[in-house]
Amino acid sequence: MHSRKKMSSEGNKKQFWKRNTAKVPGSIQHVYGAQHPPLDPLLHTNLIKAGNKPQLTPGKPKKATTFQEFESITSDAWDVGDDDDELLAMAAQNLNIEVVMETANKVIENHSKLQERQQLQQDEVFELEDKEEEEVVQEDAEEVDGDEEEEEREEAAETAAELSFSSEAGSYTDTRLVKSLSEAPIGSPKELEGEPALYRQQSLPHRPIIPMVARMADQNTSGTPAMSEREASRLDKFKQVLAGPNTDLEELRKLSWSGIPRQVRPITWKLLSGYLPANAERRESTLQRKRQEYFGFIEQYYDSRNDEHHQDTYRQIHIDIPRTNPLIPLFQQASVQEIFERILFIWAIRHPASGYVQGINDLVTPFFVVYVFEYIEEEVENFDVSSLQEEALRNIEADSFWCMSKLLDGIQDNYTFAQPGIQRKVKALEELVSRIDDTVHIHLRQYEVEYLQFAFRWMNNLLMRELPLRCTIRLWDTYQAEPEGFSHFHLYVCAAFLVHWRKEILEEKDFQGLMILLQNLPTMHWGNEEVSVLLAEAYRLKFAFADAPNHYKR
Repeated sequence: MHSRKKMSSEGNKKQFWKRNTAKVPGSIQHVYGAQHPPLDPLLHTNLIKAGNKPQLTPGKPKKATTFQEFESITSDAWDVGDDDDELLAMAAQNLNIEVVMETANKVIENHSKLQERQQLQQDEVFELEDKEEEEVVQEDAEEVDGDEEEEEREEAAETAAELSFSSEAGSYTDTRLVKSLSEAPIGSPKELEGEPALYRQQSLPHRPIIPMVARMADQNTSGTPAMSEREASRLDKFKQVLAGPNTDLEELRKLSWSGIPRQVRPITWKLLSGYLPANAERRESTLQRKRQEYFGFIEQYYDSRNDEHHQDTYRQIHIDIPRTNPLIPLFQQASVQEIFERILFIWAIRHPASGYVQGINDLVTPFFVVYVFEYIEEEVENFDVSSLQEEALRNIEADSFWCMSKLLDGIQDNYTFAQPGIQRKVKALEELVSRIDDTVHIHLRQYEVEYLQFAFRWMNNLLMRELPLRCTIRLWDTYQAEPEGFSHFHLYVCAAFLVHWRKEILEEKDFQGLMILLQNLPTMHWGNEEVSVLLAEAYRLKFAFADAPNHYKR
């Protein structure tokens, strides 16, 4: 009995992260050397027990009082639980067969009506096409009848053909162009007036399609030209600052805050991150030394990835890499994924205090894309990296590793055990939002939405899961230029980002709707304009609250 109490007390001491007084203590698992995917025997035991006694009374989601409970209700979208079959069985026990049959009949009825509507639309389209074909046949017949008259007119005008050839050709081309436009089946105003809704919907693009990683000047959503006079002038200013023997880093930061031209972004990021020295003569030797040092790490450590004490880390990295920007073909190439695996594994080995944590894989991508642009001119989304020389790929890999390491050095407490840095920042975000927009704050609390449930990812991935990659790169221009941009200024960007969706948040009137919105914010069409507005608002918040702690806290 005494030994049992002793074991129990020791178990309680080990679970030191439990804090019943805090709203949401703890954070995600200590990933380095942990099981992957995460497995907590206590949670799985509780879930099995709960399966035997399902709760039939619906209610609001229970607040998490321990880290394990929070983890169990906020798993990533791609994590598939081991107990899905049990949960489905539990759900099946509570189903009413009458409700199921009624719902099924409604689905079938709606589906039948939808098919009927689609059939009617298709019939209308076919009738319209038949009419068009008849009109074309009539036009062809009229053209045949008029061929002889046309030939006579051409012979009569043959003497003046040489003098008026250019104008005649121009008018002829214009006439044909107008005719071809009038015959266009989709998209022309004439046809759209009487077309079915299906054609109208297909022919009206909403906004210009922007690549995930925009070209030259990171195209705006307004579809502006790649290089305006203002942008050309800014590029000249960057080149002047970078051309000196000793780069003025303070002046470079001022220029970079509003965005960095794509042509000088690689060298600018390397300078602002501290990877390269300000002295131009020392840069080449520094690059050679750091690149050799990185590949020395590869020779020393990479073969140990299958060792017993490293295999869990490597396995999790290997699982996460294909999930990194899955919509961009560049990152699905085998050679790119191998580069990412080496970068992340070497970083984890050299930082045992944190090791590898899910989310760090995202932080490599902006550096990799920017340094690929150093060697190519075309779009990067579908670029085949195997067309690059081996030396160029090695340089991109080493530079990405060192710049990512510099970034993580400033926010490493985000990824140590229990991730205390992220917890502090999420708590600070909650305090800040309560001061700048109490209505949004109260609305989230009313429906029991905890900031940790949506803002944890904002801090862990630096908003990379919320924004297109082109916007992340523009955002990082300012982060590189801002003192403590990744560790401090990011908090104000997150606050501005949350308040930006004020209208949409207040329209949601339940927990589920709010969580779906906050985890799927519609930013796919964002560009430089939206990011610039976001950064300006974040700077205003920083100016108002960063140096005024009494205003920051209640």
